[in-house]
Amino acid sequence: MTAKDDQQPAYRDASLPVEERVADLLGRMTLDEKVSQMVAESAAIPRLGIPAYEWGGECLHGLCQGGRATVFPQAIGLAATFDVDLVRRVAGAIADEARAKFHDPVWHGPDGPFVGLTFWTPVVNIFRDPRWGRGQETYGEDPHLTGAIGAAFVRGLQGDDARRVKASACAKHFAVHSGPEHLRMGFDAVVSGKDLRETYLPAFRALAEAGVECFMGAYNRVNGEPCCGSHMLLVDILRDEWGFEGYVVSDASAIPAFHESHHVTGDAVESAALALRMGCDMDIGGRCFPELPAAVEKGLVTEAEVDRSLARLLTSRFRLGLFDDPDDVPFAAIRSDVIQCEEHVALAREAAVKSVVLLKNSGILPFGPGVRTVLVTGPNFADLDVLLGNFYRGVSARLVSVLEGVAECASEGTRISNAKGCHLLHPNEYPSDWVGGLAEWADVVVAVMGISPLMEGEGGECIASVTGGDRDGLALPPNQVEFVRFLAGKGKPIVLVLTGGSPVAAPELHELADAVLFIWYPGEQGGRAVGQILFGHESPSGRLPVTFPASQDQVPPFEDYSMAGRTYRYMAEEPLYPFGFGLSYAEFEYGELALSAGRVERGEGLSAEVTVTNTGRREAEEVVQLYVTDDEASVAAPRCALKAFRRVRLASGGSETVRFDITPEMMELVDEEGRPVLEPGTFTVTAGGSSPGPRAEALGAARPGTARFELL
Repeated sequence: MTAKDDQQPAYRDASLPVEERVADLLGRMTLDEKVSQMVAESAAIPRLGIPAYEWGGECLHGLCQGGRATVFPQAIGLAATFDVDLVRRVAGAIADEARAKFHDPVWHGPDGPFVGLTFWTPVVNIFRDPRWGRGQETYGEDPHLTGAIGAAFVRGLQGDDARRVKASACAKHFAVHSGPEHLRMGFDAVVSGKDLRETYLPAFRALAEAGVECFMGAYNRVNGEPCCGSHMLLVDILRDEWGFEGYVVSDASAIPAFHESHHVTGDAVESAALALRMGCDMDIGGRCFPELPAAVEKGLVTEAEVDRSLARLLTSRFRLGLFDDPDDVPFAAIRSDVIQCEEHVALAREAAVKSVVLLKNSGILPFGPGVRTVLVTGPNFADLDVLLGNFYRGVSARLVSVLEGVAECASEGTRISNAKGCHLLHPNEYPSDWVGGLAEWADVVVAVMGISPLMEGEGGECIASVTGGDRDGLALPPNQVEFVRFLAGKGKPIVLVLTGGSPVAAPELHELADAVLFIWYPGEQGGRAVGQILFGHESPSGRLPVTFPASQDQVPPFEDYSMAGRTYRYMAEEPLYPFGFGLSYAEFEYGELALSAGRVERGEGLSAEVTVTNTGRREAEEVVQLYVTDDEASVAAPRCALKAFRRVRLASGGSETVRFDITPEMMELVDEEGRPVLEPGTFTVTAGGSSPGPRAEALGAARPGTARFELL
């Protein structure tokens, strides 16, 4: 030992490599002490100077359950921005607020900080079925979009310091988890190798490649194996194939489900042993891993396997700087003045603006000088719940409802009237109210309808869901439809503002309304964003990250995990609103799509260029999307698949040539066994403002540029 080692243990020496520090600390711990660190509420070890640490927290769109914080749009709304730079900045702001609460003494209790630095975020499950209540937590139905947005969130949350992690991110729920909620603890999601590799896994791989610290296993089984004890998922794919070196945690009480509902083990000791052997490093809920010493004694696992898992957990704690002097941690000086600072509030407003999707506009928007009287009505017109969304929502002192946003953004002299008009779910008790007269008096009616967090979310948190958090249908409640019919009978223009975290099938309302905005659960600045868009201070630029079916008849059975007939990639019918769709106050034209080559050899790539021109009268942003279709596939193939996208801001009359690289991987198919296939033949490439199809153009999307190439 050196003189320095005599003065302090190696694990306290910040100058040493993390691996050396971890090994030193492991060598000083008893088996019981090791196991005490492998549950979410890790115990203190006073003799080693190790404080207690509570793993996990939620920050999907802002810090949750930890006091005041900036509340950004719900995840599905962030996906609707199609803006990876924005999402990275949002996650960076969340990490700053987490560090402030971790280090600032005003946020400490007697046992340490109230807010930790390890978060169970983001959710990169595919939103395969619009009834899934937790779909709002995802980034939509497309693997590429989900992976790109999720990776941006991970990079923003974890930061770019070479040695330190600002906050630890988690890819969840690995894998195939996407409802039904009430079956998740015992359900076996049976999927083909094709669907697993083509749809359910790519986003998780993107997060592994982005350096995410953690993976969380799902509750369900996949093809017979419980996810938190799956050799296929955790060993074959995650560790051996992808080379993931971080730590894996169970979902809360997912390990006891091995013997309680999946019935693949006999008791808690066997469940703990199975999870540990397969590489699950932490038991959230702590109901089984305390039995690991007994599992070692019975020979079901070895202490070396315990050490392997604990080393992964300790590595993350060292990378966060939890064992170091604050002077050696670059983020330790962040203080509470960043929490809901003006910069973060402005960022929340920017995210909300970019998330709003304009689905229809007959010309009523933006409101012009002729609009002097506006009625704001509907069950969600002043509701704050619809700003926040579900899943451990944050607390903001600056919530702006739609009514407040309209009042704030209206020009001087504009009269604003308001009345709720109808309930969210059930008919009015009294047969009439003042809304009819107010509608007749107004120049335009803004009807804020839709669904709310009362109706969709995780099982146990949605008091109006009859299916354990999931939706039992895609239509709006009948009383809301009747109310819009009533308003339409007054003969005034109707702007329908819809809230929700999942698709709403309402073709009749599309016809009745003069304009339709879908605003998701837009965060604390949501009402201000809506007001700015209605009155033309901002142009809408959000895009749908999920298909809106015309009716539930277009959706396969909920419990069927096959992708046949699901999402824009495999759906045969024309939807109400297609994936990637969204209108603007400007008009855009796409030139011819130019490919760098008409024929390419196997293993070669090519580039695609398209010129986009703003032919409208105002500056606006367009989301340019690139789709590839294999025209001659020998196996089932998506009708088209998003491969790249980019936001561009164009002044009136301005143009920009957008270039995309098409790699050999973008040309690959997946066969039924899950193997990649690269076949010769022709491919169609499409660049436009929506997924291609007649419905998008019928709704007003610009005609896309298309081209073909041949793979030899």
